[in-house]
Amino acid sequence: MPNIGPGELLVILLIALLVFGPRKLPELGKSLGAGIREFRRGTQGLKEELEGSFRETPAAQPAPVRTVVASAAPQPVQAVTPQAVTPAPNKPQEG
Repeated sequence: MPNIGPGELLVILLIALLVFGPRKLPELGKSLGAGIREFRRGTQGLKEELEGSFRETPAAQPAPVRTVVASAAPQPVQAVTPQAVTPAPNKPQEG
């Protein structure tokens, strides 16, 4: 987006003066300024909250290491053999 120079700014202000009139223009400027200030406060609050959450997070400490020794009696292994599957004959549906 190109920068707005003094000439373009003057044209914009003249058009705004013609559209809104000399009485309404200061009110619009005040409300626009108040909106911008409120937006900045909101974004600043979010920024501080985000930075605070980064500061509050404690450094990750490694968990203590535990060695677990388990002993169990070996179980006998049973062999599994595949069985032939015979499909059941389909009965025609009566309808």
